[in-house]
Amino acid sequence: MQGKTHSWRSHFSFCITTILILCGTATGAMATQSEPEIKVGIVQRFGVKPTDVLSLQATTGDRLTIQTKTENKPLQASSIKLETVMQPLPKATLVERVVLSTHRSFETAEDTAKQWRKIGIEVEIAQPERWQVWAKRDVYKSPLLRRLLLLSLKVKGNNDAYLDTQVVQEMPTVNLVVDGKRYNYQEVDITTNKNLIQLSEGNQRDLRLYAGKMRLQPNAYGTYTLVNEVPLETYLRGVVPHEIGANVPYSAVEAQAIIARTYALRNLRRFTIDNYELCADTQCQVYKGLSGAVPLADRAIAATSRQVLTYNNQLVDALYSSTTGGVTAAFSDVWQGTDRPYLQPVVDAAGSVWNLSSQSLAEETNFQRFIGLQQGFNEAGWNMFRWRKESSLVQITEDLQRFFKANNSPWANLKQINQMQVVERSPSGRILKLAVETDLGTVVLEKDEVRSAFSAPRSTLFYLQPLNKGANSLWGYAFVGGGFGHGVGLSQTGSQRLAKLGWSSERILNFYYPGTQIQPLTDQITFYNEEPLAMTRK
Repeated sequence: MQGKTHSWRSHFSFCITTILILCGTATGAMATQSEPEIKVGIVQRFGVKPTDVLSLQATTGDRLTIQTKTENKPLQASSIKLETVMQPLPKATLVERVVLSTHRSFETAEDTAKQWRKIGIEVEIAQPERWQVWAKRDVYKSPLLRRLLLLSLKVKGNNDAYLDTQVVQEMPTVNLVVDGKRYNYQEVDITTNKNLIQLSEGNQRDLRLYAGKMRLQPNAYGTYTLVNEVPLETYLRGVVPHEIGANVPYSAVEAQAIIARTYALRNLRRFTIDNYELCADTQCQVYKGLSGAVPLADRAIAATSRQVLTYNNQLVDALYSSTTGGVTAAFSDVWQGTDRPYLQPVVDAAGSVWNLSSQSLAEETNFQRFIGLQQGFNEAGWNMFRWRKESSLVQITEDLQRFFKANNSPWANLKQINQMQVVERSPSGRILKLAVETDLGTVVLEKDEVRSAFSAPRSTLFYLQPLNKGANSLWGYAFVGGGFGHGVGLSQTGSQRLAKLGWSSERILNFYYPGTQIQPLTDQITFYNEEPLAMTRK
């Protein structure tokens, strides 16, 4: 059965001026002939430190206009500062939430949230640091309801959910400093006539240039987020050169522009809890405003204007990574959730190097032989294509303790690691299960947990090599593998090699996302479907 779908007209509201300008929420789309505006959290946790400072400045010949909810007349200045002030509360306040699960990625958090909803628990996805699924705060709003929920989960055998409780005695507030005068506001909107604002953080002298508007607003974690509201195509100017590079073959840049546009529109729901849509780092796409914009990327963005990658008239889950290690991964190789038909293992080579159908990388012998191959791949010669990293048992133990502590797991109390072993691989060679024998027993890490649990591997495409000191003394392990990142979808490194071979952007995208089509944006395209398209087997 198909889940909820979102098309351009389903959830966006519109401001009508001389044209229709997008100003709405996370999962819809735009009216014909208008350009969507993306809400990007460029400073997500302002106020975590009492010394946090943001400086905003207009460009030459322009001024900032500062509007607040409580002042009818806006302030104007050439520059302003936002400073954190810790405000003591009249009395200590209890802040608590039920954390149902913690995850490395939004993808796994979202799938887990769906499972909670299926059993009748209302949830929301948050990112205080790592991604978490919370019991919805406006549903479980009393201490009694929260504790009854936890009790019912424990009765059913779920011991992972916990109550995150904090006694808060002071809260960060923001001072707005304008021409030496200080004002205290919870929300601030900042615009200019030229729609250009320069920003620096802390004591940095370098100003980063952003197009569009700025808004400082509270978030779900007791701090503030600085949000840049920017037109989609302008947003891409701050993404494409930082994701693919400034001096790469042109068709690879075109391919990056199309998938960056597709990724942005399909992922507008990520930060619904905080009333913005995307972040500015690798948890979404790297975005640095107009600083670093280059003519090559601008040309590719303009040439592919309004073009997106689709499958059966839906935006694809346009995942991509730096380096696959010679083979792309299926969605479920890395995250919990349903596979996408167009995200399947593909040998990352223009020629015939390895036959996955007859030599599955799920088999350990095949996998180690595959990792030993150095030539013939699109990424051959790249420093992240193959790697070997040694790590002592002491370091591995510290890594695991840190990982389990972040997940509020009792395994954080482990003191000793006896051995580690890959238990299961996917056909693309990704580790699905890795068993760690400790003094507390054996714990099994799954999929993307493996990459976040250790400091050594750059991907889950590796095998373990025991390192001994003496006859039977295990000192540590060498992580021997390939790739950098999750390995799902397009390889940014591989796409550059294909572009050098003369491949067009369309051919590159069809190689990494088989069965997909490039289409212009229309109101007939579905942005996001809660239930991915079913796999079809030939």
